[in-house]
Amino acid sequence: MEPNVGQILEKRALLTPNREGLVEWESGRRFKYGELDERANRIANFLRGLGVKKGDRVSILALNGIYFVDIFFGVGKLGAIFAPLNWRLAAPEQEYILNDSEPAVLFYGPEFAERVEELKPKVKVEHYFPLSDYEDLLSQGSPEPPPPVELSLEDPHTIFYTSGTTGRPKGAILPHRMILWNSVNTITSWGLTADDVGPIFTPMFHSGGINVLLVPLFHVGGKVILVRKFDPADALRLIERERATVVFMVPTMYQMMAESDNFRETDLSSVKFMISGGAPCPVELIQLYQRRGVVFKQGFGMTEVGVNCFSMTAEEAFAKPGSVGKPIMHSWVRIVDEEGREVGPNEVGELIIAGPHVCSGYWRKPEETREALVDGWFHTGDLAKRDEDGFYYVVGRKKEMFISGGENVYLAEVEAVLNSHPKVKEAAVIPVPDPKWGEVGRAIVVLKEGEIATEEEMKAFCEGKLARYKIPKSFVFTHEPLPRNPYGKLVRSELVKRYGKTGGQ
Repeated sequence: MEPNVGQILEKRALLTPNREGLVEWESGRRFKYGELDERANRIANFLRGLGVKKGDRVSILALNGIYFVDIFFGVGKLGAIFAPLNWRLAAPEQEYILNDSEPAVLFYGPEFAERVEELKPKVKVEHYFPLSDYEDLLSQGSPEPPPPVELSLEDPHTIFYTSGTTGRPKGAILPHRMILWNSVNTITSWGLTADDVGPIFTPMFHSGGINVLLVPLFHVGGKVILVRKFDPADALRLIERERATVVFMVPTMYQMMAESDNFRETDLSSVKFMISGGAPCPVELIQLYQRRGVVFKQGFGMTEVGVNCFSMTAEEAFAKPGSVGKPIMHSWVRIVDEEGREVGPNEVGELIIAGPHVCSGYWRKPEETREALVDGWFHTGDLAKRDEDGFYYVVGRKKEMFISGGENVYLAEVEAVLNSHPKVKEAAVIPVPDPKWGEVGRAIVVLKEGEIATEEEMKAFCEGKLARYKIPKSFVFTHEPLPRNPYGKLVRSELVKRYGKTGGQ
């Protein structure tokens, strides 16, 4: 039998049944590995009793909770497919995903009962179960392991739908192979051990909520702290009280935590490192945490290629702020131009990745799969560069650039300069039509509380830091936060709608 995701808890329960593996932060419930495996068996047997079999999809629409863990590992024991639903999406988007994935079962939290009733007439789901009855449902399943199912490493385990900032979401297929190799890569490259404690602050409907820390820490026998919903002050209390060693968040969460009243007083001495992902992290924010004595790293990953693709040592994190590091252990990375030729040091090109941690493609989308996966290499659509020391920097999305007077302008490069201004909380750049240059940049700048700035001041700040053609020609100042998707990524299309008219603001 080949290894599979369902075996992780089974083996952990055999090796360390009495070791604490999970804490639900808000409820205070604490679970040992033997209990966690028994719960996964129970939900697997309950689903099996409904007729759920290998290849069937099982969905959940809920805030974070232990039921995510039970179902994730339980479906692995059945060979079924975990297909969580993003609760932040609008009803038409959720309707599309449910009709695309066609789950046999949908579990849902009480907060979403009204939404589920709205969706029921429009989707084909056989069984609906409110999580208010979850523990009763669990008790109906046997604690014994379900009958073994013949599984290969290439069988799908999870479908995570991408954020869909442009077009409709696509379901990335994560086979057992990918989830296991992402875990192995993370453990070996990050140096995780059984003594590590990692909070899960990010939503578990996303790959980051499952694959950054949950699976690797269970794999190695560490402990996870499940947080139902993120609150910055509460997150700091958790890190101190539970002696967290590894912390993952998206940049907006780190910013909110840094602005919390208890940030300065919180004891962070237990933390081996903090790592940011999901969106570019301003160097100023990285340095703010470093000044508190925290090893702070910028990570890079994607649903499709694994959430943990690069790594760096503590010393390198201080020496190379802004870099995502070097490729993890079992991974191959290239930066290529439009013709697929590898570019030289400090030249920008598309980041492409190969290895056992790459997805199988997109659910029921063969054409999109062929476009993304070419000869084993996944084309990320991210623009990156590599310095002379072999450290990688992600500079933006391939589509997030414009041409001004024949010159390429990468939006993330301009934004990084604007974000370093002491008055700026966050900034984004969009292209707007220009009769002379074709397109020029317009910056939308969110100022820090109480600050005032002028267009001339900002342009003068950019002088010497950016080529003249890269400096935005117009600025919009606001105190409203920039629009972002559930995982912290900027929704640039919304900014284009608001501020993208020629000559106007």
